[in-house]
Amino acid sequence: VATNGVQHALPEQRQILDVFTCIRNHTTLNQAGRLLARNNERHVKTPEEMSRLFADLPEAIANTGEIASRLEFTLADLGYEFPRYPVPEGESMMSFLRKRTAEGERARYGRKDRALQERAHRQIERELTLVEKLKLEGYFLIVWDIVRFCGEQGILVQGRGSAANSAVCYSLGITAVDPVGMDLLFERFLSEERGEWPDIDLDLPSGDQRERAIQYVYERYGKLGAAMTANVITYRGRSAAREVGKALEFDTETIERLSRLVGTWEYRAPDETMEAQFRLAGCDLRHPRMRKYLELCLAMQDLPRHLGQHSGGMVICQGQLDSVVPVEPASMPGRVVVQWDKEDCADMGIIKVDLLGLGMMAVLEDTLDIIRCDYGEEVDLAQIPPDDPAVYAALQKADTVGMFQIESRAQMSCLPRLRPARFYDIVIQVALIRPGPIVGEMVNPYIRRRQGRMPVKYAHPALEPILERTLGVPLFQEQLLRIAMVAAGFTGGEAEELRRALGAKRSQQRMKEIEIKLRAGMTRNGIETATQDEIVQSIVSFALYGFPESHAASFALIAYASAYLKTHYLGAFTAAILNNQPMGFYSPATLVKDAQRHGLRVLPVDVTKSDWLCTLEGHSAVSNQHSARAESTHPCHKGHTGDEATHSEPRTDHRELALRMGLRYVRGLREEAAQALRRARAKAPFASIADLAQRVPELQRNELVTLADIGALNAIGKLPAASYQPPAAGCDWTKAGSRKLVAGSFHRRDALWQAEAAAQPLGELLEEVPKPDGESPLAQMNDEERLLADFRGTGLTVGPHPMAYHRERMDRMGVRRASDLEQLPNNKRVKVAGAIIVRQRPGTAHGFVFLSMEDETGIANIIITPDMFDRHRMMLVQERFLMIEGVLQNIDRVVSVKATHIAPMRYIEAPTTARDFH
Repeated sequence: VATNGVQHALPEQRQILDVFTCIRNHTTLNQAGRLLARNNERHVKTPEEMSRLFADLPEAIANTGEIASRLEFTLADLGYEFPRYPVPEGESMMSFLRKRTAEGERARYGRKDRALQERAHRQIERELTLVEKLKLEGYFLIVWDIVRFCGEQGILVQGRGSAANSAVCYSLGITAVDPVGMDLLFERFLSEERGEWPDIDLDLPSGDQRERAIQYVYERYGKLGAAMTANVITYRGRSAAREVGKALEFDTETIERLSRLVGTWEYRAPDETMEAQFRLAGCDLRHPRMRKYLELCLAMQDLPRHLGQHSGGMVICQGQLDSVVPVEPASMPGRVVVQWDKEDCADMGIIKVDLLGLGMMAVLEDTLDIIRCDYGEEVDLAQIPPDDPAVYAALQKADTVGMFQIESRAQMSCLPRLRPARFYDIVIQVALIRPGPIVGEMVNPYIRRRQGRMPVKYAHPALEPILERTLGVPLFQEQLLRIAMVAAGFTGGEAEELRRALGAKRSQQRMKEIEIKLRAGMTRNGIETATQDEIVQSIVSFALYGFPESHAASFALIAYASAYLKTHYLGAFTAAILNNQPMGFYSPATLVKDAQRHGLRVLPVDVTKSDWLCTLEGHSAVSNQHSARAESTHPCHKGHTGDEATHSEPRTDHRELALRMGLRYVRGLREEAAQALRRARAKAPFASIADLAQRVPELQRNELVTLADIGALNAIGKLPAASYQPPAAGCDWTKAGSRKLVAGSFHRRDALWQAEAAAQPLGELLEEVPKPDGESPLAQMNDEERLLADFRGTGLTVGPHPMAYHRERMDRMGVRRASDLEQLPNNKRVKVAGAIIVRQRPGTAHGFVFLSMEDETGIANIIITPDMFDRHRMMLVQERFLMIEGVLQNIDRVVSVKATHIAPMRYIEAPTTARDFH
């Protein structure tokens, strides 16, 4: 048999093959030796080339053709079958689905007005008829079963995506969005012409709760009946620079400098090529080795790097899934993964259910638990007031740090102009700040029409019912489909074909074919050519990034819930969001400062009170109410071991609660050591740092030192003088290394002195030597030293913001506070300064860079022009604190500073962190 042992498609790809060989074997090109291919011939050859190579063995060529002709297998022969849902005897899957849907219909629509009930019933019957025709009843029942399990287990779950277009999904409790009441388009979810499975995404709390749902699916359908889909991770600029650099044996400093610069920017200027970034990093591209480095990095772009696990996609099969697709154990115990990615599975008709982990769902769930336990109240998300004035007041002021989907700088700049006053305004807000409306230049027209500064108009009178609630501006994919159906007479399937053709992988040929059909349909409907041009242009410019209205509505529900809980239960919401980091748009340091500005008292980590997670407690550090709680993890919190005292009676006055930072925020502290500390503390208070070290041997020296450095040991041994009891007879307190249990001055360096002594036990010869009980010889830390220790040990501070220590200096320099800016007039020259907490360079902003800069009073928004970014790139990317001078833009309550001068503030040493270019 004639074969070429092909390992690369083209001759020039031999070099990439060699680099991949080095990566796979953890070696370099100089040391790879015989691991590399012997020659450059293992590429795909033409039949003529193969015939020449095997001229002496013509039968080999013939045999190859003979074997190939016998291979009749195609991927259409997979034999995949979606599982049948088990139903009671005497029921079919369809009859069972109809009964469950009818029950949900009565619950969802029973109290609605008569007209809506009738519309809903007609829509449900229409959908069920199509479901039965397409034999999809099993799919709906399986998703319903997952939602039912989550409800029984108290796991928050919400369907989103196009499933929210279905009245059947709404009746089954899969989604919380009423598609009939919102007049959503069912064809966006399912149509006879689509020829593909519908797509239902379930949002679950990230972490343990989502894993419980995933494991339920495994248990229900067997380890070989369900599996996670894969995700192909490809090489990008940064990963390519690192891997190629190692293979070529470049020094670590060069590799790190390049990988920092060759990042995943959202926007790239025309001249911002990888070659330009190499030059910026100081690489001499005239050197042949450096030039080869660049060539290999470019050649590796978008090639597969490794196979990862999809964030939540699960495929389910009737019988053994491994007879259809290769299956392997995942790196996470208890999981199985198929070796195809989600696109491959979709192409092969393998149905997928997405069980997606959403951080905000976990925050909402934990917030409700904390409210129940600490406030003594029951809050049901389904029953929260839909038009709460305090929520909309916060949204109109763009006071949205920590809120789901509406906390970004772009969202904050839109909120004061849009001024949401009802739920549908939030739906629009979620969808408006997306690439589609921005690229299609629809954001400003919509806002100006809403403000009454521009008249509402429609390209054609027939489009008014479709675009009326978005003021004539198409914002949603459903509107796109309806426009095609009304203006050009498209069927639902044809409209969905249009949406896919204009998607991210659109084909120019398909677009031209569909445009011909669009124009032919509009001509039949008597629409003039100029109007046709306008409609086609709006469809083409928008469809690439279109956002489904159903998806926006699902997200808007979560956004409103997060806003309501933050507004009315700040302590519980802040504790929950801190306990579920990393997530969201801002770092824990910014979330803490925002909560403090809203009046929440935040207390530091304290080994005598802190649990692993952040918790709520009373204001008084020695309150009797708090005593039991201080020594146990709250039973409402994850991680409770059940072996300690229960919490005290719930307190209902929110103002009397403060947030105590959890031990999880101590950098380098392992959870097992923290839990051991809690167990020891529950048995008896720690008499001294030495006592702590002796009773919690799980604590390593570096962990004990970090606890001392951040002040978490300062309260050990501090009891009221009246409660002090002398040691019992026969107890050698001096040998135990204990301090007197009386209130007194006990500072961080004192704790560090004792921690170091306690962490280094003495040998036998010195055990009997009396230890002095005096103060340590170390001076107390000053304010800035404590600040640095806080950031070094926890990444944040509950004390004053770093800028607060320099406010007098800032005042002398004429630097404005962030909170002052909204009172100043437009076009005024100002100076501002602060810590950079967010850097953004959106692909839709034509190279502009946006900074969020925080001081002790709030956040200021900074606009950096492309040329200024080019001039000051390293400073803008690397400096933590900046002083900006520029022109204030204060229009429609949206405030920002357009920078003209930039200076670093290296005299502020706090090691703050920023969320950069996400």
